[in-house]
This record gives sequence, structure tokens and C-alpha cells, in this order.
Amino acid sequence: MDSKILNLKSKIEVYKAISEPGGSFADCPVRDVIQIISGKWSSLLMMALAEKPYRFGELRRLVPDISQRMLTQTLHDLQRDGYVRREVFATKPPSVEYSLTDLGRSMFGPLYQLLQWAEFNHGAVRHARAAFDAAQP
Repeated sequence: MDSKILNLKSKIEVYKAISEPGGSFADCPVRDVIQIISGKWSSLLMMALAEKPYRFGELRRLVPDISQRMLTQTLHDLQRDGYVRREVFATKPPSVEYSLTDLGRSMFGPLYQLLQWAEFNHGAVRHARAAFDAAQP
């Protein structure tokens, strides 16, 4: 295994939670943070909000196959974890705008690299899946 990866693994406490007495994967700091980011809609919403702040309806139009309930829940989860800010403006009717926080912007850099990697390697992953599936009895 590459020495950089081994050094990284020694710095990240991924396995610490399960190796301690009474520990479980639920106690893992990496899994706890990644859980929301890896959601089905989170990366798309983060990508949109990295461009500029959006109102709820604008986000709904940008991702037309997301339900209103799921958009609300995903934005709520991203807000809860500190990645997204929800700002209410005192207009008639009140308008709400969503934007990335400083924490959200700092997380988006690595997320964007992963999204680029996924787009670049999508064909290879699909090919590997097809080869694996074809080899199954």
C-alpha cells in the first residue's frame, strides 16, 4: 500500500471508535460527518449553492426530480451540520435564501474533487460492474 495512504490512515481515527471497549461505527467521527454529505441529493445541492445563493423554488427547478419534501429535508440536514445557511427576508410573502457557510465552502473543495473523479471514471466503473455481473453465476 502507498506510504501516503498508510500515513493518512494512521492520522484518521476511522477505526478508533470500533477498537475501543464498547465502541461502535456510530462513534466514528468520519462516518458521522460523511453521512449527510454522501446523501443522494446533498452533492447536487452543494454544487448548486457553491455557484451562488438560491431561493427554495430556484433549487427545486434546478433539481426537478427531487420532491419538495426531500429538498426540504436535505437542506435542513445540511443546515444542521453547518454547511448551509438559511436566511429569511422580511418581504411579503417572506422569502428564504440558502447559501453555503464558511464550513460548507471548505468542504466543497474536496467534494468537488470527488465529483470530478466520479465523472471522469464513470465509464470505468460501469465497465467493471458489467464485467463483474457477467461473471456471476
